[in-house]
Amino acid sequence: YNGAGTVGSTEACLLAGLALKFRWRNWYAKRHGLTAEQVLGVQPNMIISTCFQACWEKLFRFFDVTPHFILPSVKTYTIDPSEIAALCDDKTMGVVGILGNHYSGAYDPIWDIDKAVAKINSDNGFQIGIHVDAASGGFIAPFQDGLPPFDYRLPNVLTISASGHKFGESSIGTGWITFRHKTDLAEHVSTTVSYLGGKCSSMTLNFSRPATGPYVQIYKLLRLGEEGYRSKVSNQMVVAKIIRDALREMKHPDGTPRFEILDGGDTHCLPVVGARLNPKVHRAYDDIDLQHALAER
Repeated sequence: YNGAGTVGSTEACLLAGLALKFRWRNWYAKRHGLTAEQVLGVQPNMIISTCFQACWEKLFRFFDVTPHFILPSVKTYTIDPSEIAALCDDKTMGVVGILGNHYSGAYDPIWDIDKAVAKINSDNGFQIGIHVDAASGGFIAPFQDGLPPFDYRLPNVLTISASGHKFGESSIGTGWITFRHKTDLAEHVSTTVSYLGGKCSSMTLNFSRPATGPYVQIYKLLRLGEEGYRSKVSNQMVVAKIIRDALREMKHPDGTPRFEILDGGDTHCLPVVGARLNPKVHRAYDDIDLQHALAER
């Protein structure tokens, strides 16, 4: 595997997107007999849930990638793998699976996305890859037992990104990107530089950066270890469940629940609570009013 520390998961996602784009460009030029110059005028697309984080909008806008959106169900907030094929063509460079979205904490079913992508590639002669956006779940999912494979155990997963400053317990601005292999993937974003009398590879968008994040991350990994992170995640899931159960118990005077729970539940998701005011209960305020009231404290 290859990888690098990044400035948050934003830079990590941009690097993954660029690696997939350049990989696709080589393949597309060969498929259609285009020169290196001719293929520059062809814009690839990427499939992603509308639960995407802002970094992907930057990829689409700054690096000329067309988004093909899948609108998830409000009941799941996750990609339905059966909808991927209809959005694919030979300009599709990848599919993004979000391992813990910002709305419900639910995981896209990477394991089923992999099966769908494998069939699409086999049927059409494509080479579509999967990026796992584990900004939030990268330091949660590995410590949850019973979760299906979501990483490089799946053959079509080519890149994985994570935020160290979320559940990784590092300092703000810490991100990580990993690549499945170097050839025709990581090499596309790697540059060799002569620095302080020797040569080194740089896989990041900029060069100079604070070293604080990686140092803090390494310290936490050594200090807590797998057992410590597993205990931390277990405790966080328990705290989320306590809050979730308390919201479920809150009733309107007529007995109707005050809240409708929208998050991923008690297991195999992020330790977060997502809810909205029950639309069946009529009141003089809405979710936005409640949000402002909570923000005051």
